[in-house]
Amino acid sequence: MNKSELSLYLVTDRGNLSEQDFLTKIEQAILGGVTCVQLREKELSSRAFYEVALQVKAVTDRYHIPFLINDRLDIALAVNASGVHLGQSDLPVAVARHLLGSDKLIGISAKTVAQALAAQAGGADYLGVGAMFPTTTKVITQEITRETLMAITETVKLPVVAIGGISKANRHQLIGTGIAGIAVVSAIMRASHPRNVAAELSQIPLF
Repeated sequence: MNKSELSLYLVTDRGNLSEQDFLTKIEQAILGGVTCVQLREKELSSRAFYEVALQVKAVTDRYHIPFLINDRLDIALAVNASGVHLGQSDLPVAVARHLLGSDKLIGISAKTVAQALAAQAGGADYLGVGAMFPTTTKVITQEITRETLMAITETVKLPVVAIGGISKANRHQLIGTGIAGIAVVSAIMRASHPRNVAAELSQIPLF
């Protein structure tokens, strides 16, 4: 995966947004500089998830950026997404690779060097590492240290995306950690002007 495609990675959190407002917010974020979108829907039925995925994919296709599905290989296959992002409790990356094929992207969440190395050995394309900071999303997270993040980036050859509570106010703390990009949820999805927030985040250097 091209590292530039991971520089500002949006993970969706629809909350109470209407369908149209949700799609508009994603599009505005892309116009502001988001380079990759991951659709995360923990509570929808398979049918509803599939229908939302088709709509979001239409937006990402319009701007030619990668579209990933969180957890659900079946949905990723059904909508022909760019790939899938898996957690440590999901199917092993090697199994996911067998099912998806060599042309799809697979991201893996990792919190330790051991998990990162296992993901690399299994055929992952990139890693999501965090939570770096306290997060307000409903997803249960465990914070990791800057030192652990750097140990991972220094050990594996895969591009690493930092995630968890990242905002314009704390993004500078990740400079020099060797990451390829940042994954943002609330800072963009709960913003009144997601395009502006995305633009501000994309302009802060990581190196």
